[in-house]
Amino acid sequence: MTRCYVRDLVDGDAVDRVLLVRDKQVRANRNGNLYLQFNLDDRTGTIAARYWNSSESETRAFEPGDFLSVRGKVQTFQGQLQLIVNAFRRCDPDTVDAADFIPTTEKNVDAMMNRVRGYLERIGDPTMQAIARSFLMDDEFMQKFMRAPAGIRNHHAYVGGLLEHVTTLLDIHERISDLYPDLDHDLLRLGILLHDVGKVRELAFDRVFSYTDVGEMIGHLVLGVEMLDEKLPVAEDLLGEPLSQEVVCRIKHLILSHHGTYEFGSPRLPMTPEAIALHHLDNLDAKVHGYVHMIREDANPGSAWTAYDPSMRRRLYKGPLAHTGSSSLHENPDSAK
Repeated sequence: MTRCYVRDLVDGDAVDRVLLVRDKQVRANRNGNLYLQFNLDDRTGTIAARYWNSSESETRAFEPGDFLSVRGKVQTFQGQLQLIVNAFRRCDPDTVDAADFIPTTEKNVDAMMNRVRGYLERIGDPTMQAIARSFLMDDEFMQKFMRAPAGIRNHHAYVGGLLEHVTTLLDIHERISDLYPDLDHDLLRLGILLHDVGKVRELAFDRVFSYTDVGEMIGHLVLGVEMLDEKLPVAEDLLGEPLSQEVVCRIKHLILSHHGTYEFGSPRLPMTPEAIALHHLDNLDAKVHGYVHMIREDANPGSAWTAYDPSMRRRLYKGPLAHTGSSSLHENPDSAK
């Protein structure tokens, strides 16, 4: 059977393949009959699934992170594709190539990391340089940093996404730095590196991306400050003298304020020019990446508009390419290799 990725599925398609379970809920309909509501992944995307009239034993047959061989049919419901599953079977993970199911950055991780190191080497302030080195020399942390997604759904939600996001912000900063000579560019470079560092503890990203318990209860902003505090003794040893507490305070402020408003989770509003700059750089990359991803993954190739997205509270205009078949937005991921 020709392999069919989630990204390529359309209304009416028959499906008979292995997919990864992202999450699962057991629900009851009006008559009290149980059914399963879950999401299934491959490396190109996610599709909502339903299994009607589930038995008690079937509700316990699989969990998030399991691989399922599923048979069913794709339908459109309220403008969104969903898979109505007729049969499923849990698969032995040793028989599955995990690379087919875990979304991963298409960019070269080593090349991105080398770029990040190059930008950070330009930091001249001794305290900031020591703090940067305290993170970069921690091999266990760096392995997680290079693998972590930047989010679960909205932007850079794939292995290597956090590194890609940080690299892009440093690239943007490099291009605009001459326009803003009054900014402390050493501070901004370090803030870009550390603003989302708490995501390596906030998110679990082995097979299925999810929030850890500490991520749910504390969040990556506070976790990032905690991680910075843990590195300060290391940085002080590297420096050979006390760190500048003014610098440390400013870095913590960048981490805590980079979401920009109380509404979006920052316990402090940006109060320095660097904090304002970081917030807008971060928001620019997250929003543009998220919108492009929404268009690319939209399941309505015959429409000039995407389906309504509740998190963005809007539809997006895709343009006339949606009607011509000439767009490369729905390209099979294997065709670029």
